[in-house]
Amino acid sequence: MFEKKRIACLLSDKKLKKLNWFESDKVYNSNGYEFFKLDLEADLKSQGGFHILLHKLVDTIALGNQGDKKSLNIISLIEDYLSKHPDVIVIDPIRNVCQLVDRCKTYSIIDATDLYKYGVFTPTFCEIKSTYNKNVEMQLKSNNVGYPFVCKPLVGKGSKEAHDMFIIFNKNNLHLCKPPCVVQTFINHNATLYKMNIVGEQYHYSDRPSLKNFYAGTQKAILFHTRDVSKANSESSLSILDIEDEGIPRLSPNPMIMCKIASTLRKAFGMDLLGIDVIIENFTGKYAIIDVNPYPSYDGFPNFFHALLDCIKEKETKLELKRATATINETNKTECHGHNKSEVNTNMEQQELQADNQRRTENSSAAEEKKTKSGRTVRFPKNIAEWYTT
Repeated sequence: MFEKKRIACLLSDKKLKKLNWFESDKVYNSNGYEFFKLDLEADLKSQGGFHILLHKLVDTIALGNQGDKKSLNIISLIEDYLSKHPDVIVIDPIRNVCQLVDRCKTYSIIDATDLYKYGVFTPTFCEIKSTYNKNVEMQLKSNNVGYPFVCKPLVGKGSKEAHDMFIIFNKNNLHLCKPPCVVQTFINHNATLYKMNIVGEQYHYSDRPSLKNFYAGTQKAILFHTRDVSKANSESSLSILDIEDEGIPRLSPNPMIMCKIASTLRKAFGMDLLGIDVIIENFTGKYAIIDVNPYPSYDGFPNFFHALLDCIKEKETKLELKRATATINETNKTECHGHNKSEVNTNMEQQELQADNQRRTENSSAAEEKKTKSGRTVRFPKNIAEWYTT
């Protein structure tokens, strides 16, 4: 029906403006795509078909989980449309985004990976369900959560309050842990956070200000908002190291480990647009993952629109391969009973290899490692040997 493949956007006006979305039209038009903003107030069918759905519905999902009727209706509307149009590519699948609404679920998914083999971990955590201090103390002990710890709302999206947190230094402030919330042991990391943003097979990371080193003691709890502390130009007093900590060496990230984190979590969450907050523990050099977000801001991500285009093409290639595989399987059932099964499998493997090689050739502009002032942009290597040949 349409000459160009249509990309339906479900993004806020603020997000569209910040990323200058429609200024990227030249890039996408020259590659056979066009953007349009999907209107949820109008009938979806009346807006014409679309091939790709690009959304940031995480806040809507979070509100829906809390019983908000309008949000539930929006999710139901989208899911109903997608069920009737299974070939629409969704970035990212709604059911996968749901995993990132609940912080405990997010941390549990990270814990279930093999990242621990590479010195990567999630700081000990637990969900607080009681307002009785004795019960909270027992939970902390049984889950090995020590002081100081960070107290966060369990639901990480859907409101500004989702980013309001406390640093708790002793049991005298346990009353500030208001359920539902999650508490997580604070890891000293010399006030440096590494923001990693993923777009399909490419990722970029850069350093940001973060919380200074804290230690257990008698001081009162500290309330902070994550965005105030970790913005690129933040000048928060909470990010200034104390004099006694200034001599602690700052540890730089190992590119191989950062690559492993990116590829592992992309697979674990089944998502292509992810933001990951990584810190490096003082003295041990271990990597702690303290947050994962769907569709981050992508501030400073070089050639973001080209990376997104590569991601879309990658997903289209996989969809075409899936269709071809289904056709081969069906043909094999009905017409090819006399063929050798290994021969059919070999043909399928060759098709998959050809498709993968074609995609990697198309993405050659993004295949080289790039370095920028603010950070580092790379793609996932095909194998570990690539690190020693680039």
